[in-house]
Amino acid sequence: LVEMLLKRRGEAKNLGPVSGPNRQRDLCTFCTISLDQEEVFRTKVFDKSVSPFYGEDFYFEIPRPFQCLSFYVYAKSVFQRDLPVGKVSIRKDDLCKYSGKENWFSLHPVDPNSEVQGKVHLEMRLNEVITENGSVGQHLSVRIIECQGLPLISGQNCDPYATVSLVGPASKTCHVHLQVTRSSSYSKKSHFQVEEEDIEKLEIKVDLWNNENLAQDVFLGETRVPVKILQNDHIHKAWYLLQPKGNGSKSKSDDLGSLRLKLTYIEDTVLPSACYTPLCNLLLKSPDVKPISASAAHILGDICRERYEAVLPMVRLLLHHNRFVPFVSAVAALELDNTQEANTIFRGNSLATRCIDDMMKIVGKNYLAVTLKPVIDEICESNKTCEIDPIKLKEGDNVEVNKENLQGYVQKVFSSITQSSSSCPPLMCDVFRSLRHLACKRFPADPHVQYSAVSSFVFLRFFAVAVLSPHSFQLRSHHPDPEISRTLTLISKTIQTLGSWGSLSKKLFNQLHFTVAQSYSSLVRDLQPCGCPFREVQKRTQGKKRLGKKNFKKRWLKVTNRELTYHKHKGKEAICIINVKNIRAVEKLDESAFNRKNMFQVLHSEKPLYVQAGNCVEASEWLEVLGQVCRCNEGRLATFHPSTYSGGSWQCCKSLSSSAPGCTHCTTTMLANLQLDIDCDRETERIFSLLSSNDTKLQDMEDACASMAVYQGPQREQEEYSKFTIQEPKETFQTLKQLRNIMEELRRQHIVRNYTIAYGSLDNPIVGKTS
Repeated sequence: LVEMLLKRRGEAKNLGPVSGPNRQRDLCTFCTISLDQEEVFRTKVFDKSVSPFYGEDFYFEIPRPFQCLSFYVYAKSVFQRDLPVGKVSIRKDDLCKYSGKENWFSLHPVDPNSEVQGKVHLEMRLNEVITENGSVGQHLSVRIIECQGLPLISGQNCDPYATVSLVGPASKTCHVHLQVTRSSSYSKKSHFQVEEEDIEKLEIKVDLWNNENLAQDVFLGETRVPVKILQNDHIHKAWYLLQPKGNGSKSKSDDLGSLRLKLTYIEDTVLPSACYTPLCNLLLKSPDVKPISASAAHILGDICRERYEAVLPMVRLLLHHNRFVPFVSAVAALELDNTQEANTIFRGNSLATRCIDDMMKIVGKNYLAVTLKPVIDEICESNKTCEIDPIKLKEGDNVEVNKENLQGYVQKVFSSITQSSSSCPPLMCDVFRSLRHLACKRFPADPHVQYSAVSSFVFLRFFAVAVLSPHSFQLRSHHPDPEISRTLTLISKTIQTLGSWGSLSKKLFNQLHFTVAQSYSSLVRDLQPCGCPFREVQKRTQGKKRLGKKNFKKRWLKVTNRELTYHKHKGKEAICIINVKNIRAVEKLDESAFNRKNMFQVLHSEKPLYVQAGNCVEASEWLEVLGQVCRCNEGRLATFHPSTYSGGSWQCCKSLSSSAPGCTHCTTTMLANLQLDIDCDRETERIFSLLSSNDTKLQDMEDACASMAVYQGPQREQEEYSKFTIQEPKETFQTLKQLRNIMEELRRQHIVRNYTIAYGSLDNPIVGKTS
């Protein structure tokens, strides 16, 4: 099961009052996205507005099970503290109701007693016993087997304990024996006197708390189970999701404002590989189909042209099988045939431009990091003012000094780009070479079209966008502050202008575009995956006991092509350096190893390095980046231990030798030129899902082909013709029929393999107290 989420541009309106010294007109707010209570994304801060526009897209694969997707609006106080304005929480089961639609949601108060997550595995049994006085009573036993998904408390894993009680009418005639245990051997016994007839009205109430030692304990959640379900003297085992205290806050939220969201929630069930072979083969044949508009890949792009994420799985599939360049060359040639002016080349949102945009984001990460990151870091850290708009100048600003600052930054960025051809990935070079050739063929009288064809992508759609939003391209770990963001906006606009107006700097353009248009063989080299900037993590201290808060220390982790280092302070001298060549594996670490989640291990020539990432998304990014930088190392491990060696044995497989081979196969990293680890089954399932959701358009396209093939007279202007690109109706019709047959078989396979998971299992826990 693969889950993905796309959050499109949102906005808030009429944001309500915030506790603290803020004046309402001075409200500076930002929005965060959380899986349960784990933050995975936040927008930049918007100044002085009660109706801000959070114009950022966020698309990610959900890396773990979750219960609620939450959106929090925070305000910055005068002391730079984050004060909650309100939240919108959507349960996973309700996401499909809102998927693909714009909705206004009322903000609700952020109540600590309603901020719960996680689940508890209970084992319960009710049976009759003879009490000491000879009467018949009820013996109730409750055992807490395990808890999962509990939140981080102040950045650390919590130290939970449970209290159990019976809720219902008081009674004295029935003796109930209650026993509670947990994995750390905590046990507690309680005795209750209840009336026999009140058993139907009683509930078992389990509360989870975090032990704060000196501070007040923190409520983690509760669950209630009716005693009456424990019938027939059998053991009842089930997972129960933790609930808010008293079902959460009942406060009115009309005065907190509203949040407009457009969400796309995608849930795909991936079948075995053999099921996707026919669809995959049909898509991979697309570059050879004449005309290209009759191919399966082009049809997918045609019917999903409004879908932001639709082209991405097709691009990944074509990249994995080295079929991207011939396909994009064919669709680019088709677009050029319909382009009348050379100065508008590749400026629209076409299938060709969308494919190349996605390709550059996938294979150009290292190129961006090598080319832009040093100068972006300098801009963000030097904090020179570059404002040149007289209306936006602050008191004391010197416009001439600001202009010099801006010119200096632009020159550094532009020079970095024009001198970066040796870092350009070979596949990007192949695509640019093809675009240059196609543009010259289409407009032979224009000597500059060979440059504008490439600069349309390199400058306008790649570098300028990355300068404008470095956080979105992993060039910075956080959003820049408003003043730096304004500087980056001015630089980006200037780069766009220079990239659009090649005659201003013809010599510099030649320097870049001639080189990137060379053949693949002249630019073959060993590509290195991108590094990762400083990120705050929790590092396990060597030689300590297995459990204990003091065993983990805050460190700043950084990886480059050559070394992995961690630092006591960001940007300061490294206190440990691990040569990338010595890394033998990078794998996840079981949560049970240290009672912490989001952990991974770096296995190298010395002791393993155990690290806890900030959240689940960052953990996935670390695994991807570290896995790529060491993918070609000699002596890589084939197996690893997913837990730790303590107490004289490995906790995962119980092997006694500390040097015992691993008990789990290591994750395989694709040793390909593109450095991509692509699961083709997942991508093909996503394509199948897209085709299925657009079944009506496929039928309309099929009807249009049939109509065009039958009617041999002059082409008529009909609505169904203008919706699609149909050059050869018979060829297109044949492809559509093949697609339909394949989709029908895939639907049948989904039905055959579909099964219901029993409630109470780990994969499908009981939701709440009434399910």
